[in-house]
Amino acid sequence: MKNRILYLLFLSLPAQLVSAQANTDPSNYFVYGILAIAVILFLGLVVQVSDNLLNIEAKRLGAEETGANFSIFPRLNELFAPQAPAYANGAPFAMIRRGFDILLEGEAEKTIDTSIQANTFALQPANFIGMSPIPKVEVEPGQNVKAGDVLFYDKKRPEVKYVAPVSGEVIAVNRGEKRSIKEVVILADKNIQYRAIPAFDLENATREALVEFLQEYGGWALINQRPFDVIPDKDDLPRDIFISTFDTAPLAPDMGLAVKGRGAAFQRGLDVLGKLTEGKVYLGLDARGEVPPSEVFTKATGVEKVWFKGKHPAGNVGIQIHHIRPITPNDKVWTLTVQDVITLGALFTEQRFNAERVVALTGAELKKPVYVRTYLGANIGNLLKNNLANNHVRMISGDVLSGAQKTAEEFLNFRDDQVTVIEEGDDYEMFGWLKPRFVPSASRALPSFLFPDTHFKPNTNTNGEHRAFVVTGQYESVLPMDIYPQHLFKAIVTNDFEKMEGLGIHELSEEDVALCEFVCTSKQPLQAILREGLEIIREQS
Repeated sequence: MKNRILYLLFLSLPAQLVSAQANTDPSNYFVYGILAIAVILFLGLVVQVSDNLLNIEAKRLGAEETGANFSIFPRLNELFAPQAPAYANGAPFAMIRRGFDILLEGEAEKTIDTSIQANTFALQPANFIGMSPIPKVEVEPGQNVKAGDVLFYDKKRPEVKYVAPVSGEVIAVNRGEKRSIKEVVILADKNIQYRAIPAFDLENATREALVEFLQEYGGWALINQRPFDVIPDKDDLPRDIFISTFDTAPLAPDMGLAVKGRGAAFQRGLDVLGKLTEGKVYLGLDARGEVPPSEVFTKATGVEKVWFKGKHPAGNVGIQIHHIRPITPNDKVWTLTVQDVITLGALFTEQRFNAERVVALTGAELKKPVYVRTYLGANIGNLLKNNLANNHVRMISGDVLSGAQKTAEEFLNFRDDQVTVIEEGDDYEMFGWLKPRFVPSASRALPSFLFPDTHFKPNTNTNGEHRAFVVTGQYESVLPMDIYPQHLFKAIVTNDFEKMEGLGIHELSEEDVALCEFVCTSKQPLQAILREGLEIIREQS
């Protein structure tokens, strides 16, 4: 009835306007005002109903999961959102507002030092989560192998082969606790020899044939599946695939150097990934600089490009997934590093397993922080030979937040393309907690926040001890995700399976919470806690 009255009033408006030419009685202005309000209400009702119908249809089709705005009205954050740089050319853009940049001394010069060469390399089974501690080793000391030859495979999944990154002589199969296989070590040839790989017709082959090809020739082990960060099963079909083309961790390498001259292999790798998913391949691009990143990234085809700007951890692929299309408990998504994509593509463009890597040697305790060109799993001591400022240092495979401590006899982890060397912090200051300290910190209680552009020389001191696990709100200030990390970690500690899932554990990996661990007043080992929770969920799945 109400809608019918509004409709009649709307139809009578033209007649009232005509009669106004002959009747200028002031009382008619009241009628005009009522009619105007009725028209506005009617139009508002139509718009509101249309908006509701759009959102209902988006929900029915599942499109709302993409995070896109299907409303007629813009969101508040869309009205006041920062503008993307001009070189983004209107592509999707996300501003990461939470986070913290840790500025350290020892950034590598943007040149590749060809004089630094490693001569021993290793593949480490422990780098692959979920693998049996004692995989089936296919080689023995004294045997010669070519790059791409099978070194070992998981007894639970024998179809997935893990292959040699270089050619040479197998000089050791080192064992760890309970006779687990720690590493298979190869003394590399001066000129790398490669296992011949047959040509593959990517355009006409089936997905099943492609999967079998990748498993046999080492490409499948380059793929990381979230949640849990495991190598996918052969029947796993990813919802989407994500690649971050930049890293915001302390002293992180510039991926523009890594892809220089390797653009064809990178693009072919993207083409291969597009064949492996029915969803999309997303490329996270760096919008922080005044100039665009490498054209290898900006001109890539067959992918959905999304630009990101903000402080660390804006470059983490997990953060980018959250802001593009978050992971739900039933989802499986794949991620790869830029250099993994290049190696994947080289299987098709070069017909060989080319595990070449550009690695950044960083840290204030190096005489000369530089980039080197080497191969996957290079020996740490070889890379740092004659380059240490002193011997009282800690060597890290990766960055200072999420990397792994190593010795000179050990090797780069499978997915790492950075070595960081910092001072070993085993000294103690009397009443150090009472003195104003000039150290990298997200807290405004220290004077360092007054000098945001200062680069610090760090050490490994934690500047505190293990304390009660209290609610502080610090994690939320640096983790740009719509989850409650403090509650999640407490759910893991108490082994509350349902709360872990409900609080978003599937979206996280260790690198995503590394910054939370850095700012934690309670000095909790959050990355270890998260991995414990992920393993609990994985075993129950």
